[in-house]
Amino acid sequence: MLQSLLLLPVETQIFYAVLGFSWTVYLWEAYLSYRQRSVYRTTTHVPQELGKIMDPDTFEKSRLYQLDKSNFSFWSGLYSETEGTLILLLGGIPFLWHVAGSVTARCGLGPDYEIAQSLVFLTLATLFSAVTGLPWSLYNTFVIEEKHGFNQQTLSFFLKDAVKKFVVTQCILLPVTSLLLYIIKIGGDYFFIYAWLFTLIVSLVLVTIYADYIAPLFDKFTPLPEGELKTAIEDMAKSISFPLTKLYVVEGSKRSSHSNAYFYGFFKNKRIVLFDTLLEDYSPLNNGGEAQPAERDEAPSEPKTKAKNKKQGCNNAEILAVLGHELGHWKLGHTVKNIVISQMNSFLCFSLFAVLIGRRELFVAFGFTESQPTLIGLMIIFQFIFSPYNELLSFCLTVLSRRFEFQADAFARGMGKASELYSALIKLNKDNLGFPVADWLFSMWHYSHPPLLERLRALGDAKQD
Repeated sequence: MLQSLLLLPVETQIFYAVLGFSWTVYLWEAYLSYRQRSVYRTTTHVPQELGKIMDPDTFEKSRLYQLDKSNFSFWSGLYSETEGTLILLLGGIPFLWHVAGSVTARCGLGPDYEIAQSLVFLTLATLFSAVTGLPWSLYNTFVIEEKHGFNQQTLSFFLKDAVKKFVVTQCILLPVTSLLLYIIKIGGDYFFIYAWLFTLIVSLVLVTIYADYIAPLFDKFTPLPEGELKTAIEDMAKSISFPLTKLYVVEGSKRSSHSNAYFYGFFKNKRIVLFDTLLEDYSPLNNGGEAQPAERDEAPSEPKTKAKNKKQGCNNAEILAVLGHELGHWKLGHTVKNIVISQMNSFLCFSLFAVLIGRRELFVAFGFTESQPTLIGLMIIFQFIFSPYNELLSFCLTVLSRRFEFQADAFARGMGKASELYSALIKLNKDNLGFPVADWLFSMWHYSHPPLLERLRALGDAKQD
């Protein structure tokens, strides 16, 4: 079999190697998911070591939720892999490129206007992806998340949100892509350096403006009200010289009852964002099922909220512990390290792209026998040729992320917040129906955060109140 493949033309070998590796990765992922689903199916009682952490009712709810998510992931993954294979086998990429060329020709633009054709191709490709992915997204939101009490959206809100996301994505993607293609075209022998610098600048700009200008298009951000919590957060930030300038609460309850928190900004201009679902005293989900009515942009019936049998979120001391963990990432330089790793990887990829872009057989392998469009070259090399490297890098970054999480937990513990972080982790696990038992191989490959029990053990002898 292998000998027969080696006798084939180089471009055919490349095509089947890409297809074979893609299915190898899918089968590996499917095997890992099968192992984890076996854990969900067989672990039906709270293990003895979890007896003081999780009650049987919450344990069963989390088991069923994660089992449903895993089954959904299997079928959506199978569809995605099959769709991608059919697109390659049937020549979907060159077909869409020719369609884009027909569109630009009708506008009076010939083959010389490659960037214009590339933008039409990109728009059609993202539209196709959005349409084919919509049924899966609808099922995930209105069947799985709804069934387990997390979905807070109505159908009309969901669809308006999807359209808005598509439009905003295009408004960012198309100008950035056109400039990148232009830089590659005029950059000469060192175009890869200029392309890398451009993507670096774009990523820094997007990180800077995202929470101030892009995220508010989808969610309402309000300053955290004056009070005990705000004062305590500001004092904690000062104690480690974190240059906090603003504190926001985002109305995450419009979409889901899942909770989160993050910080963003560069240099002396840092902001912290807390989801309202994280805050026990602010979450609309704790108010008898009624959402806060103040200054909603949607009609009163949108979004909907559901009554819960218990309070969601963390108390002020636990929130401070969670933020102590997040600030630990900043103090220990994890954010900077991740940026440096990302940019080193980006530079390496652009350098290799510069070496490979002139190889005609790469284009022929994917059906481009008459032309070598730059955008198609980017797609082939970054998405297909680099896929083995990307898988290895992803695993290494997952391992590094777990190490960073342990270090951030230790930082919060050093601030005297071990007990509060201990109880906060348990609460957040319950609120998000996280299943605390994991197959070791699945966990090693997928978990960017250590499993709950490992984090609790690492916090030492701290006990929840």
